[in-house]
Amino acid sequence: MMKNASAGDRFLPVTKEDMVRRGWDAPDFVYAVGEAYVDHPSFGHAIISRVLEQAGYKVAMLCLPDWHTCEDFKRFGRPKLGYLVTAGVIDSMVNHYTSAKRRRHDDVYAPGGKGGMRPDRAVTVYSNRIHEAYPGLPVLIGGVEASLRRFSHYDYWDDKVRRSVLVDSAATILMYGMGEKSILECAQWLRDGMPPEHLADIRGICYMAKQPPEGVAVLPSHGEVAADKKAYARSVMQEYHEADPIRGKALCQMQDAQRWVVQNPPSLPLTSEELDAVYELPYTRHYHPMYEAQGGVPALSEVRFSLSAVRGCYGACAFCALTFHQGRIIQSRSQQSLLREAAMLAREPDFKGYIHDVGGPTANFRQPSCQKQLKHGCCPNRQCLFPKPCPNLQVDHREFLETLRRMRQIPGIKKVFIRSGLRFDYIMADPHREQVMRELCKYHISGQLKVAPEHISDGVLDMMGKPCNQVFEQFGSLYQKTNEKLGMRQYLVPYLMSSHPGSTLQEAVALALYLKKKRVQPEQVQDFYPTPGTISTCMYYTGIDPRTMKPVYVPRTQKEKDMQRALLQWKNPRNHPLIRQALRQCGREDLIGYTSDCLVPPAGDRGDPRGAYPARRGKR
Repeated sequence: MMKNASAGDRFLPVTKEDMVRRGWDAPDFVYAVGEAYVDHPSFGHAIISRVLEQAGYKVAMLCLPDWHTCEDFKRFGRPKLGYLVTAGVIDSMVNHYTSAKRRRHDDVYAPGGKGGMRPDRAVTVYSNRIHEAYPGLPVLIGGVEASLRRFSHYDYWDDKVRRSVLVDSAATILMYGMGEKSILECAQWLRDGMPPEHLADIRGICYMAKQPPEGVAVLPSHGEVAADKKAYARSVMQEYHEADPIRGKALCQMQDAQRWVVQNPPSLPLTSEELDAVYELPYTRHYHPMYEAQGGVPALSEVRFSLSAVRGCYGACAFCALTFHQGRIIQSRSQQSLLREAAMLAREPDFKGYIHDVGGPTANFRQPSCQKQLKHGCCPNRQCLFPKPCPNLQVDHREFLETLRRMRQIPGIKKVFIRSGLRFDYIMADPHREQVMRELCKYHISGQLKVAPEHISDGVLDMMGKPCNQVFEQFGSLYQKTNEKLGMRQYLVPYLMSSHPGSTLQEAVALALYLKKKRVQPEQVQDFYPTPGTISTCMYYTGIDPRTMKPVYVPRTQKEKDMQRALLQWKNPRNHPLIRQALRQCGREDLIGYTSDCLVPPAGDRGDPRGAYPARRGKR
């Protein structure tokens, strides 16, 4: 990947020798990161380190340090201001374990894709090693792992409510959400000598206090939410309601008799000009050359020739943590900035002519959902698209399509694809949906369009915060008709989820029958994964929908989860024994047999891995 051996000098220091060569006696910050050093704006550590560098701070990078002792954390000596800590762009527990809590063996964010190079609960482990190395040194934690654990939270891997990560890590400050503004304010606060009276003025942070500040809203305490699931559900909804930069209030939660977590309101959204400036910092856009001998960093290949165009998502799916991390207000880069980056990529020597993606959490959200959001914030008790599009929703794909149109005209660019999420209900809400679909199908889809209906049961979709199945059916019909008119053979690939709260075996059977009718054979199915910071995880833990405080069914046993997953992949013979068990359990033995209505043959049929006798002969 790195053609020039001297390219390492364009990166921030990774060794003490790098630092000395720059003439530094010590860095202002050492940045401990739970993934390989990739200086590309798709990686949070690259953005934060370059933002600090642009502001005049000296940052040394300590990526994937040896955490077994504190020695590696002394690599650069004692930093002048403090240590920064992040687990990386993915939570270390999600990175290490499947939804069935089985250990993963690979890590695309590590050199050569090798697993096991970061610890479980990396933020906490790294922070504690830093305290050993430099007692009393300020430690600032951030990123997804810290952000989603800022209050007491249900931990799926321990199956209990854990305290805020601020308690376990003993960090000075937790920066939540997107941190470009808060990191600079925190750095200045450290330079000023850490005046405690100024902490309340820094947006986007949490800190520990001995008592709740005056005027701050109080959440149920850790003891309450750990003992009472209704209190937990109420706390989650209050956290969500205040996670708004315009109208959100400061919150606090007692962790024990002497300590409170205090959360200041979220950072204000970046303007297009500010976001452009962030993405146009002098990134090398490569992994550090020290990883070349190990085969590089696999995660870079997914984003190397992609563009990050937007942040935030007002889709607000219940199982997605984006609402709690990036927020619901859309922040978008300007068309000019995106075109400049695309032209730069087209000049790369190994560019093959294909922009792989122009998007973000939701590619076709390019503006706030309504003008009221920018003045009053997002509605606390109403969503923009669910259960139906809000009357105030502004639906407009013109600037989105114009950007793509101009991008594909740049010399050297053959195709511009959209592979991140396209919100199909937003497309269907556009009065000009036929024109939108025509341009997308003709120019920006590479044979398959991946969208996320997640399920077909309206009851399950309601728990997910997704539109009813009829909207997806209408979208699928429009997609098919558009491709037929264009004379193109392109397919719709649905992302599906099994075992989400609200999904019984009956709903899983209904989904399997739907897939059979539509002749869809999903190769991959995502089991619901209860990760910190989502409404769905609250449902999983409490058995309560926190939006209504009503009970909700939760598939809890691994056996039922395996059965629901197997039903979605009903055609795979290896799944037939589990499917038969599921069908018998929910009284649907009529779907075991040889007619066209059946999902699986009886036990013993040819192809059944547990078959004990020859397949039934005759017509089927």
